[in-house]
Amino acid sequence: MPSHGSLTKAGKVRSQTPKIPPKPKKNKPPRTRNKWKHIRRVVLASQRSPA
Repeated sequence: MPSHGSLTKAGKVRSQTPKIPPKPKKNKPPRTRNKWKHIRRVVLASQRSPA
């Protein structure tokens, strides 16, 4: 079975592209975000209610 393109050129483009450092993340991970949403929505709301 013939291969599509020669194996001597495999990985040529990826090795030529410059490495760009990753940008710092803006958001917290979803688990932390959901925890804070829960605290604000449920826990703090029940403390504020007069009942």
